[in-house]
Amino acid sequence: MTMGETIGRPTVAYPHGRYERVTASGSEDHRSPVEERSSSSSRKYVFACAVFASLNSVLLGYDVGVMSGAILFIQEDLKITEVQEEVLVGCLSVISLLGSLAGGRTSDAIGRKWTMGLAAIVFQSGAALMALAPSFGLLMAGRLLAGIGIGFGVMIAPVYIAEISPAITRGALTSFPEIFINLGILLGYVSNYCFSSLPAHLSWRVMLAVGILPSVFIAAALFIIPESPRWLVMQGRSEEAKWVLTRITEREEEVEERLGEIKKAAEAGCAEGKDQDKAIWAELLRPSLPLRRMLITGLGIQSFQQITGIDATVYYSPTIFKAAGITGNKALIGVTVAVGFTKTMFILVAICLIDRVGRKPLLYVSTIGMTTCLFCLGLTLTFMGSGHEPKGGGAVGIAIAVLAVCGNVAFFSVGIGPVCWVLTSEIFPLRLRAQAAALGAVGNRVCSGLVAMSFLSVSRIISVGGTFFAFSVISALSVVFVYTCVPETKGKTLEQIEMLFQHGDREWQKVEIELGDAEHLVEKQ
Repeated sequence: MTMGETIGRPTVAYPHGRYERVTASGSEDHRSPVEERSSSSSRKYVFACAVFASLNSVLLGYDVGVMSGAILFIQEDLKITEVQEEVLVGCLSVISLLGSLAGGRTSDAIGRKWTMGLAAIVFQSGAALMALAPSFGLLMAGRLLAGIGIGFGVMIAPVYIAEISPAITRGALTSFPEIFINLGILLGYVSNYCFSSLPAHLSWRVMLAVGILPSVFIAAALFIIPESPRWLVMQGRSEEAKWVLTRITEREEEVEERLGEIKKAAEAGCAEGKDQDKAIWAELLRPSLPLRRMLITGLGIQSFQQITGIDATVYYSPTIFKAAGITGNKALIGVTVAVGFTKTMFILVAICLIDRVGRKPLLYVSTIGMTTCLFCLGLTLTFMGSGHEPKGGGAVGIAIAVLAVCGNVAFFSVGIGPVCWVLTSEIFPLRLRAQAAALGAVGNRVCSGLVAMSFLSVSRIISVGGTFFAFSVISALSVVFVYTCVPETKGKTLEQIEMLFQHGDREWQKVEIELGDAEHLVEKQ
């Protein structure tokens, strides 16, 4: 197994102004102070690219957060029914699958970064239409348009970041979209609170209109970030790819190594495609055994992220807290701000840990913690609250419900929230990466839409508490899925991860042991 990039260990200082790092192949890497400063500059540049590429995610997060409060005033102003409320909230996730499906082909045609620009334009058009809508019909039209833009955005940002990031920081950087989604959710909650005092016919329009503002920053970002070097190689633009690699690679000698790996992966993909005369989508629909393993892992983790009920918790947090006994729109929206703050803070914990402790440990902590919190929330709402009326639980029931909801979003943000996007951007081969990531995003959005569009109806049948008992069972199943189907990808290059799936579970364990031994040797140096 060849590894051109270094294992994710900190650089160690030695006398005479040199720096030593042990590469994956066991050789030593000596750096001068000038080279170390250049390395720092490249890391800052990659960091900035990841931040700018993640700005689209603010739009998704803001829409999710703001709709949880805006829907209260839309009901009052437009007199919509409960079914219309479910459709309005959940349709964005379902319709976004169109954007996700088109996103893979579009990004291969026009490039990763211009696909992000297209996503912003489509979303902002929908947001403007929603803010000006005089009726439920036009509000739905704007919602559907915004959903297509979101489908583009959630699919392409992790792919782009994974393709420009070195293995040592890829996990943390690929988690940036999830950070910005959480930031957007928090901003949406804050917007709800700030504008909730306006008249009902005006408040929800202002809340939705504020979401248009990030487009200015997204437009500026497109002129700053480079195109993905892997996409450039696929287009035969190797010189441009090399220039990009010089900006994002720490060592000059690594540029040729990484470019060679990318070319080899791209050529292998092209050759295989010609030999088998197999279109990309046909290959995904009739996968080989290694690709089937990748699809099970990628689509499975994306689906579990949503069917454990996170969007129900975020979209319908006012309904949940009503069931716990909180009354009044202002109080309900105020509590949701605390939920948004918790969700945002804990995603930062995940970013700090994802490339240190790995993907699987975070997934274990996340899924087990969510299962516990969802079960406790179900117990609290069942025995201390019923429907929208308190049942004697009083302040204790409210406190437990708030803690359970905050705990659930915290555990989600620590693990399965960001890690699912990291995994789906890492595990697929270059020739299929965009389309396979699009399929993962489709699965994610469909599950999100199904949960959002059925939560109120299911809660009316089996109660809000019963619904969260069901979510806790599904979350318990996700623990089993992580154990059986998800490999550890920390510290591996994208090309090595592709090789890993060709050998199955035993090879996963063997490779993880070998990498663990190598890192232990580095620590001893």
